[in-house]
Formats: sequence, structure tokens, C-alpha cells
Amino acid sequence: MTAEVLKTMLGIKHEYELLPNDFEILPEDEKNSEFVAMESHTYWQDVWFHFKKNKLALASLAFLLVIVLLAIFAPMFSQYTYDMQDLAMRNSSPSLTHWLGTDKFGRDIFIRIMYGARISLSVGFAAALINLVLGSVYGGICGYFGGKLDLICMRLVDIIYSVPTLLYVILIMLIFGSNIFSVLIAICISSWVGLARQVRAQVLTLKEQEYVQSAKVMGASNRRILLKHLFTNSIGPIIVYTTLMVPEAIFTEAWLSFIGIGISIPQASWGTMANDARSLITSYPLQMLWPVAAICLTMLALNFIGDGLSEALDPKKRGVK
Repeated sequence: MTAEVLKTMLGIKHEYELLPNDFEILPEDEKNSEFVAMESHTYWQDVWFHFKKNKLALASLAFLLVIVLLAIFAPMFSQYTYDMQDLAMRNSSPSLTHWLGTDKFGRDIFIRIMYGARISLSVGFAAALINLVLGSVYGGICGYFGGKLDLICMRLVDIIYSVPTLLYVILIMLIFGSNIFSVLIAICISSWVGLARQVRAQVLTLKEQEYVQSAKVMGASNRRILLKHLFTNSIGPIIVYTTLMVPEAIFTEAWLSFIGIGISIPQASWGTMANDARSLITSYPLQMLWPVAAICLTMLALNFIGDGLSEALDPKKRGVK
């Protein structure tokens, strides 16, 4: 490379020649003196890093994991079952034998709470997963293709949303009976429409972005654009909304069981346990306290987790400019 070319590249306008002695090699101790090392993170590592900063959300996640582990393993290693009766130990107070006491039939309340956690958490997470799939696919297709398809599909959503949920529940219970399957259908039949609307709104906004238009020009299929570009860039709001659907489904299941049209006895559910203890609330209030506390604490934990995910997934909420 000649001196003139080098002068042109460096923008030097002074009339002097660059000699080889004009450049000096930096000593080793001065190299990278202004370099700031930063560990690179993937998207999900960055989300976890910011989620951990929210102590309340992290404590809620730990609490939920403890509940899940107890629900799985506690009944397996206990000498009691959810329907085992001991009439000599009816309405007993908490003790080393029965940690949370017994109910009016002498059944261990702690084990019934753990069995109830199995049902309530299973219904909650299964309903959220079903709503995630239905709402995302339905809303994504409506928002992406638009036109008459969007108009017809969203009017169908409005019709489903306008019918009271209790009417769906009563009809489904009459057809399928009181069991977990019918409760799951009753919860999912109308609760997915909210997510469908939110996903549609996200897709309507994102499909006009330059990277989507570039993908179309390059010949990407509609399926690839939806999965790789639109759904991927909408994952934050979708995850947050799905997380908040879990406590809603748990409360709905508990409410249906409490009024007697949900999980049928003798199966243990938090709602059925609260219903059984209702008649003894004045004489044995602890029997009502345990299932109600389980419902409230689990719903609070899931809501705090949802808030933590909302902040971790949204750079605007965590103060990133």
C-alpha cells in the first residue's frame, strides 16, 4: 500500500510523507486497555438474568416448585390416602400424626390438600396449554391473512365471548358429567378468545415490519413467516398472558367444585374441600382455612411469576433504552 493511498484512507491532508517510523507497536500492557469485557447472553439467558432480579417473582417460583414436588411425592410416601377414613380421629387438630388435622370423616387434610394440588395444578396448566395453542393459532391466522377471513373469524369470537361461561359449564356438565375432563372443556371453551385477540393485535402490528416484508420477497412461506417471525417476536406477551391464565383456571376449577358441579366426591380438590368444610366453619375454622390458603397462595405466586416474566420479557418495563 503506497503512502498516497494510505493518506487518502486516513483522511490526511497535510503535505508530508508517512514514513515507516511514524507507526509504533503498542506495548503488551497497553493493548486492550480500553476494552470492556461483557459476557454474551442468549435471549432466554437474558430473560432469566432479569427475572432473578425480581425477588418476589423468584420466591413465588420457588414456592410453586415446592408445591408441585409435594403434590407429586408426598402422597407416594404417606401411609394415608385421600379417601382413607378414621372415624376415631374425626375433626382432630394438627399434630405430628396429622400435620394439618383431619376432617369430619377422619381423613388426613394434608394428604387431601396434596391430592387437590395435583388436580388443581393439572387443570390449570393443561387449560393454559390448550388455550395457548388455540389462541395463538387462531389469532395468528386471523391477523396475518386479514380480509374476510379475519372478519368472519373475529365475529365468531365475539359470539363465543358474549355467551355467559356458566351456560357452557352447565351444558357440558349435563352431557359429560362431573369429572376432570368436563371441567377442562368448560374452562377452555371460551377462555382462549382473549389470547386470540391479543395475538391478532400483535400480528397485525408486526406483519407490516420490514423484516416480514423482506421474508415475503425472499419467497418464505406463510407458515415460516408465522412461526419464525411473527410468533417468535410475539412470544413475550403470549407467555405472560398464558402464565396469568393458570391461576384463572385454578380458581374456576375450585369455584365449580365449591358449588358442587366440578370435581365429584370423594376425589380431593381444593374446591370440594372448602365445600365440605363450609358447614363446620364456626366450630372448626381451620378446615376451611387450609384449602382457601392453598388456593390464594398458589394464585398469588402465579400472578407474581407473571409480573416477573412481564418485566423480564419487555425491555421497556425493565428500564432498558
